[in-house]
Amino acid sequence: MSNLLEKDPLASIERQATGAFFAPDSPCDIEAKSLTKRFGDTSIFSDVSFRLARGEAVALVGANGTGKSTLLRCLMGLIPPTSGSVYLLGQPTGSATSREVRALRAQVGLVSQKHNLVPRLSVLSNVVHGLLGKHPGMRHWNHALAPHTSRALAMQALERVGLADLAQRRADRLSGGQSQRVAIARAIVGAPKVLFADEPCASLDPSAGEDIMDLFFRLVRDEGVSVVFTSHNLNHALKYGDRVLGLAQGRLRLDATAASLSATDLRGLYD
Repeated sequence: MSNLLEKDPLASIERQATGAFFAPDSPCDIEAKSLTKRFGDTSIFSDVSFRLARGEAVALVGANGTGKSTLLRCLMGLIPPTSGSVYLLGQPTGSATSREVRALRAQVGLVSQKHNLVPRLSVLSNVVHGLLGKHPGMRHWNHALAPHTSRALAMQALERVGLADLAQRRADRLSGGQSQRVAIARAIVGAPKVLFADEPCASLDPSAGEDIMDLFFRLVRDEGVSVVFTSHNLNHALKYGDRVLGLAQGRLRLDATAASLSATDLRGLYD
């Protein structure tokens, strides 16, 4: 074993892996069981397993091309794994009916590095779009058509991100930081139980990125939302994650509490 530890810089970290440091009977919002994903003959990752307890924040780290975004999409039920299974809010996504999938997605929020706002629509309309999962149809495409209760929820979400005064501004007239705040408001307006964030600060300068992460996690902590986020910023992973998952060489090489790790430890995933 000592030779293995000397040869593999990750081996000593892997020994800290917990996978279930929460009690087995803790409420579980996400469970991945032996997930494998291939595109044709190309293997992205294999045998990935972990549990996400309710209210927990998990940082997913790893070098470019290790499959972080692909894993996120599998967890959300946007693409099927090649093998293995995902349970989202207790529901197996692989066998869910179309109606069950829609019901699940209505309880899930997404914040990505590409803000994906509709440029010609108002900030308020873009936030109202966050309710489409619960209320599909044209009435929630534009705030002028939306019911009063939906507009009120959207305004409350904008107030929480500090942009209520920009509700009527067109989305294409926002700064990068403002656009990401609107994307966060859109993600939280439907009071999701689980939030996924894929490199939420990648398109922002360091100062704005820190502000966004502080805001994002203050909001989700207030509501006890479960979070999975990817990041290349190792300090963000350690600061905002309760737990860190590390992908390397097509495997889950790390599952440990953030408090037990340092940025130096995580750099071994990038070798």
